[in-house]
Amino acid sequence: MAAASSLKKTGRSSSALDVAEVAEKAGLESVPYAQAAELLGCGNGNGNGCNAGAGAGGGDLCQPHGGVASGQAHENDAARVVVVCEPGLQKSMGALHPAAALYERFVNIDDSITEHANFREVLRRKGVRVLTVREILKYGLEDNLRCRIDLEDLAMNMLTYKREEGEEDGGMGDTHGIEQHVSDGYKREVLEHMSPDQLIDVVLTKPTVTIKPSFRDTGVSASYEFEPLANLIFTRDQQITTARGVVMASLRSPQRQHEIKIMKFCFQKLGIKVLGQVERPGYLEGGDFFPAGKDLCFVGVGLRSNELAVKQLMANDYLGTRRVAIVKDPFDKSQDRMHLDCVFSILSDDCVLMLEDMVGPDSPTRRLVDEYARDEATGKYALAREGVEFSQYLGENGFKIIPVTSEEQLQYACNVVNLGDSCILSCHAPTARKICRSPHFSGTMEYVEYSAITAMYGALHCSTQVVKRG
Repeated sequence: MAAASSLKKTGRSSSALDVAEVAEKAGLESVPYAQAAELLGCGNGNGNGCNAGAGAGGGDLCQPHGGVASGQAHENDAARVVVVCEPGLQKSMGALHPAAALYERFVNIDDSITEHANFREVLRRKGVRVLTVREILKYGLEDNLRCRIDLEDLAMNMLTYKREEGEEDGGMGDTHGIEQHVSDGYKREVLEHMSPDQLIDVVLTKPTVTIKPSFRDTGVSASYEFEPLANLIFTRDQQITTARGVVMASLRSPQRQHEIKIMKFCFQKLGIKVLGQVERPGYLEGGDFFPAGKDLCFVGVGLRSNELAVKQLMANDYLGTRRVAIVKDPFDKSQDRMHLDCVFSILSDDCVLMLEDMVGPDSPTRRLVDEYARDEATGKYALAREGVEFSQYLGENGFKIIPVTSEEQLQYACNVVNLGDSCILSCHAPTARKICRSPHFSGTMEYVEYSAITAMYGALHCSTQVVKRG
């Protein structure tokens, strides 16, 4: 009621972002906005694949108070709901200059669209409910005006109008109508007349339109600049999903700053509660997080994430585990191994993939673990162990290691997706075969062609955000 009262006082529309903002100012928990919660209904029930039947009776995703349950306690629990972002106009723009878009290689957009579509089909065949960012943004726009208004509000924030520098009126007045054409009122009218896909393209490309007088025709001309969300395809990074739920991250690269806003909007539209967000100077990217049960989770720190972020997560009890293993990268810090999921992955309850060059106390690229444990009496985390070599720590916690060579790692051998109960998808065929031959692995494996996507510096794990397991 307090949130509703605040809305009346401010006179603001009750959009997804407005409701959340008013609730935060009032000191309330995040208010779920569930206009698209129907997308989280029962699974496909096709009876095939690793998690067949996982969606049957899946209505337990929706809770009595109207929110939607999210969370993952273990990477090996059954994946129920995954959010992905299909390639589109924003990726095509990024491909114009791969290095500036944080891509590894040159990009063929048609191949990437085909491969991503196939990947989504494989996930669905395995019994996973797959939602795309575009699908979430587009949901309800044809028959729910509130959804339409919310997306227009988001597009208002992503579209910029400005007059060209030096085009002042010199005290003569706005003789060319420039002020009208850069006004919020004009921009609002433009957006209100756009189709749903036009609005979504505005959100995903972040245009800036610079207006100047033309002295003929309509009286104005324009130049156009874009800041495309060219890395939103990697939906792993903008947030983490812990045993307690979704926490928004804090991305290091300037090119990726607007991605969090879009993903948070999607979660609110789905009715998924966002627990909080990492604040600077903390940095956290989702590729550095692995849940390993109610007792333990791993968080990598190094090139992209830092310890300040992990300490924020612990201080707010966002992780929900008794122990937190901070996997530190003090020596390597390479773009080729930017996240923990570039060099490590959990294949089962007691088996992991790991870059063999990192193994051992004498490795020049070794990772070191600081373990924090939660005091049950106070609920606070405290440092329990420090500087333990990563492979040693894994062995002490009952994990067997399948080693990956440096050549295999550079081809994204470690970046697999575990759909639960050791149902693994891999985009590197030789490593997929190696895993199957290992005596430590007793699960199932499927190879997925993904080379057009790996050109963008990420693979299967990078391309998925599992918001519900179990």
